[in-house]
Amino acid sequence: MDVTWMTKYIAEFIGTAILIILGNGAVANVDLKGTKGFASGWMTIAWGYGCGVMIPALMFGNVSGNHINPAFTLGLAVSGLFPWAHVAQYIIAQLLGAMFGQLVLVMVYRPYYLQTTNSNHILGSFSTIDNVDDGTKATRRGATINGFLNEFVGSFVLFFGALALTHNFFGAEIKAAVTKLLTAQGQDITKMSASDQVTNGISNYIGLSSGSLAVAHLALGFLVMVLVASLGGPTGPGLNPARDLGPRIVHALLPKSILGENKGDSKWWYAWAPVVAPILAGLAAVALFKIIFL
Repeated sequence: MDVTWMTKYIAEFIGTAILIILGNGAVANVDLKGTKGFASGWMTIAWGYGCGVMIPALMFGNVSGNHINPAFTLGLAVSGLFPWAHVAQYIIAQLLGAMFGQLVLVMVYRPYYLQTTNSNHILGSFSTIDNVDDGTKATRRGATINGFLNEFVGSFVLFFGALALTHNFFGAEIKAAVTKLLTAQGQDITKMSASDQVTNGISNYIGLSSGSLAVAHLALGFLVMVLVASLGGPTGPGLNPARDLGPRIVHALLPKSILGENKGDSKWWYAWAPVVAPILAGLAAVALFKIIFL
């Protein structure tokens, strides 16, 4: 699909907003007092985040690549798989999208924020908190170490898996072969219409590879879901600097008149871990994948 870079930035904004609305929305439904999903269980949250990644991937994977994650964007850029000229714009769009999505959630869940007495449940519907933290300074060091390790491992699996799913999917070799053949003939497959594909006798091959890539995006959602289910115990997890930092900024800015008298601090002492760990994991995962497969 031939789209402008501005369209790609908008897709990243919308995609990240959807991620937050579905993912953090599931957390709010489970943790905020008085909701119909209150205390319904961790799998509700896992499904929310899984679909929060899967649906934007199916919507915008063919538009912007559906990064919706600054760590992924940086990892691709460092490895030469994404142009540096558009990194800042992507990250800004992702961060603003996360903040917008969180504001939408606050708008619809405000009555339940006012009812909730647990400050960690309020913050947890915005950003991650390591479960080692019990609110005292004595537990901060352990919470930070545990949170950093959890975010790094989870993010590495996510990014390496995302690359493998979208590059090594069934049918990728057919698409590569057809693209190579047409390039040698001076033709650009990305600019071919459906009728041109039929005329050149490649429509079935393109359809096969496109269908396989769509399945890969579905699998990506399930990967996120199972990561939340399996590695969500310690921190959530966040796996995404924009997903954690954007809503944390919103939490810090909103007054108690909006979030209720039980709103606590935004735990800025911990905030660097879910930002730095995914970025380092993204760099490592993309570099390793490129060494092995590209």
